[in-house]
Amino acid sequence: YKPLLMRFLRRADCIIEATEGHITSSPFLTQFADKCRIIPYGIDVQAYRSVERKPILRQIQQDPETVRVLFVGRFVYYKGIEVLLHAFAQVQGCELFLVGHGTPEMEEKLHQITEAAHMAAQVHFLGNLEEADLRAAFADCDIFVLPSTANSEAFGIVQQEAMVYGKPVINTALPTGVPHVSLDGVTGITVPPEDVPALAQAIQKLADDKALREQYGRAAAKRVEEEYEEADVVDKVYATLAEIAERRQRT
Repeated sequence: YKPLLMRFLRRADCIIEATEGHITSSPFLTQFADKCRIIPYGIDVQAYRSVERKPILRQIQQDPETVRVLFVGRFVYYKGIEVLLHAFAQVQGCELFLVGHGTPEMEEKLHQITEAAHMAAQVHFLGNLEEADLRAAFADCDIFVLPSTANSEAFGIVQQEAMVYGKPVINTALPTGVPHVSLDGVTGITVPPEDVPALAQAIQKLADDKALREQYGRAAAKRVEEEYEEADVVDKVYATLAEIAERRQRT
């Protein structure tokens, strides 16, 4: 497949990538960096913010005083859910909500980790949610965590979905686009992949500091509005296509 891929990339007039990390982490795209344009994935800000706000997490929360930590994604190896559970065992004053599904073997393994750490009351497996309930979950959490461990996680649109509601994000320093979405020390905290102590420390830091959560959350909402608004992203794509078409007409 590689010869076909390289021929295809050589023929392209322009290659659109969502972040700088998509280019620098790819052994193929780095060879064509001069043809790459960065246009991120967009999100319809108004559509997300107009969702009915329901206490979907609070209604199953065991202790109303705890901080609500949310994960959303498929239960697959590169999402780092096992790392998250091991880290969560070291965290105080929080409850964890996991949205998604995986293979029976993976789900059983995650439940076993939870039970072995005596966290059954603090960890809630919600399964898959309908879109309206999923957006309500993003709006109802206090902290969003994306603990991905492998380059298969290239961007993490779920980060945008949490940020649009003003939620701080904890992500990982993968060489891909992940840390380019939520910025370390600006809209959240970035930790090394598979680093259980660092992830636990980041969760505890935000859980213990409401003012910091709110600061990062405000910056997150602003970043989505300024960088990821869907209409603006579409305009950038059309502008790029028009530029390329004009260039080809001149040659």
